[in-house]
Amino acid sequence: MVISAVAILGCSKQSHLQREDAAGGSVDWRTYNASLSGERFSPIRSLSPRVAPSLGRTCVFDTGKPAPGAESGPIVIAGTIYFTNNDTTYAVDAVTCQEKWRHVRTAGPNVRLGVNRGVAFLDGRLFRGYTDGHVLAIDAASGKQLWDVQIVGQIPGESLDMAPIAANGLVYIGNAGGDVFGVTGHIFALRASDGSTAWRFDTVPSTPDVLATWPQASAQNPPGGGAVWTSFALDAGVLYVTTGNAEPDFQIELRSGTTLYTNALVALDARTGDLLAYVQPVGRDEHDHDVAAGPALITTRGGQRLVLAAAKNGLAYGIQNVVLPGGRELAVKYFATTTTRGNLEERLSTVRPVRFCPGTGGGTEWNGPAFSPELNLAYVGAVDWCTMIQILTPQQTIASQGRPGMAYTGGADPNALFGTHDPYAFARGWLTAFDADTGQVRWRYMAPAPVLAGVTVTAGGLVFMGDLSGVVRAMDARTGALLWQDQAGDATGGGIVTYEVAGRPFVAVVTGQPSGGWPVPNPQTIKIVVYSPRSR
Repeated sequence: MVISAVAILGCSKQSHLQREDAAGGSVDWRTYNASLSGERFSPIRSLSPRVAPSLGRTCVFDTGKPAPGAESGPIVIAGTIYFTNNDTTYAVDAVTCQEKWRHVRTAGPNVRLGVNRGVAFLDGRLFRGYTDGHVLAIDAASGKQLWDVQIVGQIPGESLDMAPIAANGLVYIGNAGGDVFGVTGHIFALRASDGSTAWRFDTVPSTPDVLATWPQASAQNPPGGGAVWTSFALDAGVLYVTTGNAEPDFQIELRSGTTLYTNALVALDARTGDLLAYVQPVGRDEHDHDVAAGPALITTRGGQRLVLAAAKNGLAYGIQNVVLPGGRELAVKYFATTTTRGNLEERLSTVRPVRFCPGTGGGTEWNGPAFSPELNLAYVGAVDWCTMIQILTPQQTIASQGRPGMAYTGGADPNALFGTHDPYAFARGWLTAFDADTGQVRWRYMAPAPVLAGVTVTAGGLVFMGDLSGVVRAMDARTGALLWQDQAGDATGGGIVTYEVAGRPFVAVVTGQPSGGWPVPNPQTIKIVVYSPRSR
């Protein structure tokens, strides 16, 4: 089961706590996953099981923007919420939901409308990407644009969907589009001062050793995939990146090698971009089961330093950072099951459809694990939804799909290149809590609709989750008992975040239909809904 590589990799424990301003009594949510280490852990103790029943809606901000596209993970800095959709960046008062400013930039012509998952913040500036491959810096106080650079977009299908992270004068971001012919993933470190490129790492490098892992590669079937679409994690000068599938997604006969560095956890030197280590938890993937949700860097109660990475195959992996005399090894220690799994050993067929679970829209999508150091429990949301697909022959795949800008999947149905899902009425969601040292499942909660939204756990013992039915819930983080829920008004597929302003705790939720593959009934406009405990 273990596939690993050894390299030099420094490590020190990075604080999981968000910035606390003792004078002002504020706690911020400073990055997409709360901290640079990505555990989605809130240090707010007042958000506890005792106060959960008193949570009430305090305000709503309506963007007026129609769905789909509600996948943003808000950040909260000094009493202001910053979040995005495809073309707009918003600054909203975190207590009243009053708009402070908005910045609008329309992507270039002939560029697909997609999603944007949010911004990074550093030294008073916001940073975000666009579907046409541009990255912008925006003044956080005024909304004024500071610089604009294009880093991808020359190849049809490349886009920048993820929320970057920023630290030490650098902005880290990478491109999506790995299901499109000829698109490969690139990880960039941009200088925060002017957007110039400090370094770039290719997830499918054109070096002889890596190309040897793509034995069927040709001009008609180029190495492809390994794209990214959610935030990275950073600790002790090491950047951790989770990458997507190789292409063609289902046609394994056209990519029979190990296809480095797709479906991988990759560790890079954050200063230089040099490869330090990697591991591929999902090897020989032919089900579009990416390992691309955001990683979480944790230290367990047992003293283990692990990277938690959840995948679309319905598994969450505990990956060890093992210190060795010559460097460091990333190796899978355990996995925990997060949703229904079935028929994944049967090979896909050119003569008949094959049904498998989780399907291509199942498992964990773009929001990764949360971790409570208080309880030593990890929490993962997942989708329970199966897919049926019949594939083309390798020759048919190349002939019919091997063109720039076209999805390169190997799926036989031109109207369903990622397969035919079970009826949406049968789709469900799961929240799974497991022991971070062993992977042993402690409890599960089944939701009536897919769970895509970011899961957040608090020091006070609550875990917040939402599903595509639009319900947001607070659970007892230790037991999974449901303590509170509210119909937020529309699907929740973006971030659920916590913060304090002047000592008062809040929870903010993004609502609205996510990307177009999710058949949410009667989608509404994208909104931010804010909750706080009522005084007793």
